[in-house]
Amino acid sequence: MPDVTSAAPMPLQGIRVVEFSHMVMGPACGMVLGDLGADVIKVEPIGGDATRHLLGTGAGFFRAFNRNKRSLVVDVTRPEGRELILRLISTSDVVTENFKPGRMRQIGLDYATLSRLNPALVYVSLKGFLPGPYATRTALDEVVQMMAGLAYMTGPPGQPLRAGTSVNDIMGGVFGALAALAALYERKTTGRGQEVQGALFENCVLLAAQHMQQYAVTGVAPDPMPARVSAWGIYDVFTARDGVQIFLAVVSDTQWRIFCDVFGRHDLTEDPRLSTNNDRVRARDWLLPLLREMMQGFDASYLAAAFERHGLPFAPIVQPAALFDDPHLLASGGLGDLTTETGEQTKVPLLPITMAGQRLPARRALPMAGEHTSEILRDLGYPDNQIERLLNEGVVAGPEDGSTPDDASGAGETAGPVFWKDSASRRGTR
Repeated sequence: MPDVTSAAPMPLQGIRVVEFSHMVMGPACGMVLGDLGADVIKVEPIGGDATRHLLGTGAGFFRAFNRNKRSLVVDVTRPEGRELILRLISTSDVVTENFKPGRMRQIGLDYATLSRLNPALVYVSLKGFLPGPYATRTALDEVVQMMAGLAYMTGPPGQPLRAGTSVNDIMGGVFGALAALAALYERKTTGRGQEVQGALFENCVLLAAQHMQQYAVTGVAPDPMPARVSAWGIYDVFTARDGVQIFLAVVSDTQWRIFCDVFGRHDLTEDPRLSTNNDRVRARDWLLPLLREMMQGFDASYLAAAFERHGLPFAPIVQPAALFDDPHLLASGGLGDLTTETGEQTKVPLLPITMAGQRLPARRALPMAGEHTSEILRDLGYPDNQIERLLNEGVVAGPEDGSTPDDASGAGETAGPVFWKDSASRRGTR
């Protein structure tokens, strides 16, 4: 995949974003803006973003959320590094950051400081919590899932369980991008930028809103989802004859009649105890065991084909790895080609939107740490001899010496690093 911007005009073409971030929430915000056409410059410390080198469940973070960006490796604690960053920000429209409260102020890159340099700047600050009593707490996706009721609602009673993905980090990044777009639009009228904020906890509270309102409406605290009283008579995972699990749903009286016709169970259609959806909800204790036994007489492929043919809701139980071969994603362009920083080819999910009927592609290869350092400095007017000196003195780094991690042990979304270290441990080698 060529490392060039698309020839077609993009919605955010001409907008420059400077991203100070790690882990998921900040990079997801920058990815959205980059996919929409902004020139996103990812600022990394000497040694590169530690997220590049995570193991286990973090192994896919960097690849998933850092496409369509250029990488600048710089030591912002050095005077010339700070001067470089200030020059870059003076030419930029948006700054994003997702480090712990106070960290950006400590290094003189907070909104109050930068807005004096660039009054039109939109500053996106992504934190664990919005301002309030919890503001200084260290946050992780899992922490706020516990605090905001999501883990309680996801697991069986007495067994709180986090969602199986970084749901708040990702949505928090999307909301950060949304706030940035709103601020850029308002800037057209006012001529001034502003600071916008997003946070993991408040994001998760929004996810729990339906359960909060369920309590407000009924006066009864909702049970966790595995133990809930379903709103639908049939809305469950069934095991087929071949041992394969499949989710089947029947959510209306019309669908119930179709369902019964598919299986030739006219006795169920005519049973007055099952006439309406609410009747079937009340009958779940005896109806579901009957249906489970019935489903075990058919293979999962037959059940899926029957539900597909008659327009009934169903879903196979899919592992994420199988999505690389999903026929809909492949046919619809939902998976885009990405060249990784090591030159490998992989498929990545694109933003789940179309614009003018087109998906937004990965226009750039995933950057190596410092891959665009010299290019960006030239954009800012630095002569080649000065760029060479800054590289030799370790103020900035290129791809040959900018991608060894200082410390890959950081696990906090807003815990902050490991991003700016003492100078004695800054210089990484490859």
